[in-house]
Amino acid sequence: MEEQILIDVVIPAYRPDEKLHRLLLMLMRQTRRPARILVVNTEASLFDEACLAGTSGVEVVHIRKEEFDHGGTRHWAAMQLEHAFVLFLTQDAVPEDEHLLEALYRPFAEHARVGASYARQLPAADCSVLEQYTRGFNYGDESRIKQAEDLPRLGIKTFFCSNVCAMYRRSTYEELGGFERHTIFNEDMIFAGKLVAAGYAVAYCADARVVHSHNYSGWQQLRRNFDLGVSQAEHPEVFTRVKSESEGVRMVKQTAGYLCRTGKPYLLPKLVWQSGCKFLGYRLGKGYQRLPRWLIRRCTMNPGYWERQGSTVRR
Repeated sequence: MEEQILIDVVIPAYRPDEKLHRLLLMLMRQTRRPARILVVNTEASLFDEACLAGTSGVEVVHIRKEEFDHGGTRHWAAMQLEHAFVLFLTQDAVPEDEHLLEALYRPFAEHARVGASYARQLPAADCSVLEQYTRGFNYGDESRIKQAEDLPRLGIKTFFCSNVCAMYRRSTYEELGGFERHTIFNEDMIFAGKLVAAGYAVAYCADARVVHSHNYSGWQQLRRNFDLGVSQAEHPEVFTRVKSESEGVRMVKQTAGYLCRTGKPYLLPKLVWQSGCKFLGYRLGKGYQRLPRWLIRRCTMNPGYWERQGSTVRR
């Protein structure tokens, strides 16, 4: 008989809507049911109890907006739980089927050195053509185990991992100190870098699927990539070993080819615009230490991060 494996789930939430409700209902239907589900909600007054309708055993804890931190809050939540594996989801990542937890757990059972596994993200029905292709580029249909020896071939992709839907082995997570406690963004890739450097592996599970996508404007892309650049600048121990720009150029070229092949060349100007916004945001973020504070606050998606420098966050 298979040993009982217990998995906890952590879901940060802010102004949750029907997607969180659908997510929780799908967790109730999993073939491998979660042991505990903890929703960490920012601002109690913005939490709609209707999100819990039809569910059971979901724990909700409320924190103030100024307490939230991408890495610190997730780490704090993980430490409130106790089981062998912890799965992090965002409130808008809806499992596609009842086998999500089963599929994410499988690499841990098959490969002793796997410290994290993350899911494939599928585009939602309202997803734009460019975003659909981006989802497919970053989340293909082939699973893989990524280790240090893959760095020359995969580059930055070796560290790619997304807490939109990612599971961690608790013992390894705690051994390496968990997520950075004060991060603007990218706590998942920073920790994946630690895993790889320590001789562990990161698993991409193409058969673990969540529906998750965004239709960001060019300005939103700039701000998101600004925060990405800041996170890389603040963690040279992870990101100086690999270059990110070449992967971005490859995606733009492949997207342009796809648009031409499928009769959508009219979308090329939009691709150029959005790609330019991404690159500009990324370069500004990488050099944020040379920027005035007013410009940083204009470019960031996380103004609270800069306001919390030196203040207390939920850890």
